[in-house]
Amino acid sequence: MDRAEFDQPVQTLAPALLGALLVRQPDQPGQPRRIARIVETEAYHQSEPACHAHRGRTRANAGLFGPPGHAYVYFTYGMHFCLNASCGDGATAAGVLFRAAQIIEGQDLARQRRPAARRNADLARGPARLTAALDVGRTFNAVDLCDPAGLLHLARNDQPRLGERIASGPRTGVRLAWQIPWRFYLTDCAEVSPYRRHPKASC
Repeated sequence: MDRAEFDQPVQTLAPALLGALLVRQPDQPGQPRRIARIVETEAYHQSEPACHAHRGRTRANAGLFGPPGHAYVYFTYGMHFCLNASCGDGATAAGVLFRAAQIIEGQDLARQRRPAARRNADLARGPARLTAALDVGRTFNAVDLCDPAGLLHLARNDQPRLGERIASGPRTGVRLAWQIPWRFYLTDCAEVSPYRRHPKASC
């Protein structure tokens, strides 16, 4: 994908990335690659309290400030990684969280990483499952997602959505600013994660 595509408001970018392909190249020659079709995203912006950069820039959240089209990987609950694409301009932070994807190539390798998955639709159904299936961890923080030669990059998908449409709603599992409808997903898609309101959700 071209970097210019990431230089737009995050609430515009998040639905635009649905259907795009996350390409995970092999670490060693001869190994298979994995490709995941993005089916669910969430937008986050510095102006609202659910964003990691709401209180300002730190070493941990610096990736959200750009440049556009780079990975922001964070560790959560002491066990999981989540992957975002930055669309910040350097002054204001913003990012798109990849919530769920459909593994369309390299399912066997993804299943080795996700042995608990009962079906292929569950391999990358959720942000932590997605990174586990693609073997994306802390070392991928700040990688250029626009570099087709990189171990992880985004590519446009020329295939039609075959009747799927884009829907939106409140972000799932978010305690603050939960009501902002910045969760975007493809309808009639088994890989989309279920909506769960945070038990302590507040405005």
